[in-house]
Amino acid sequence: MAEISKMSDTYTLSNGVKIPIVGFGTWQTPDGDVAKHSVEVAIKDGYRHIDTAAMYRNEDSVGEGIKAGLAAAGLKRDDLFVTTKLNNNAHSFDLVQKAIDESLTKLGLDHVDLYLIHWPNPVSFRDSYPDSLKETWRGMEQVYKDGKARAIGISNFRQAHLDVIKADATVEPMVNQIFLNPSDLQPAVTKMNAENNILSEAYSPLGTGKLLGNEELAKVAAKYGKGVAQVLLRWSLQHGFLPLAKSVHDARIKENTELFDFTLSDEDMKTLDGMRGVAGLATDPDTTNF
Repeated sequence: MAEISKMSDTYTLSNGVKIPIVGFGTWQTPDGDVAKHSVEVAIKDGYRHIDTAAMYRNEDSVGEGIKAGLAAAGLKRDDLFVTTKLNNNAHSFDLVQKAIDESLTKLGLDHVDLYLIHWPNPVSFRDSYPDSLKETWRGMEQVYKDGKARAIGISNFRQAHLDVIKADATVEPMVNQIFLNPSDLQPAVTKMNAENNILSEAYSPLGTGKLLGNEELAKVAAKYGKGVAQVLLRWSLQHGFLPLAKSVHDARIKENTELFDFTLSDEDMKTLDGMRGVAGLATDPDTTNF
């Protein structure tokens, strides 16, 4: 139980809200029984932080998993930190208000703990950028002021995008969720986040699975008697990032909580830091086709 209890250790966001240091991700988790079951298992195994998004098309099932997991673990809603994200088709003040209400209905919640703008410059609003992004952030601030989210933030943002919203912001973003793993440390973005008191959250800490078969990582993991996924998640924590571990397999969900009985050496941290590009790099948010 000592290891599981560490899953509830927290970072403190700039507004004082505490966020568990490891999250359970649901990107690419199929809607339906798979999503419901994996979220329920994650909560029973000690996760206190669940991450989803409107774009993932699984909020209904994630919500069902949350309800079942809380009941099975004997927990209350306030024991769990839940994140969802604004879809790319909702970049305006009014559309944000509609979108958060739709997400809350699907999740079966009266608020989320964190609401993020999923992408800063989606293709359908690119002609109106940056005005549409400013209006979108104003909508996010309203969500926060209305108590529908305890914290608000951004995802896939770089310096130019942050500058747009900060120009008129009355509430500063608290989190930036980005592609972040040894294949791409995004040093400019993580530096930006740190300088603006924004937590760096890693949505692909395993390189969307591409790092799991890496031989160099396997050698490092063997030294600690751990799996590659555990080493990657530990690397993220030792950098002060917040990794979102994702799996739909019961054994791996449990395994990904067992991160607190070992520490990577400085040498092994440097080895992982030097793996740029082995599993791809972050997508440029200004050239996406979605």
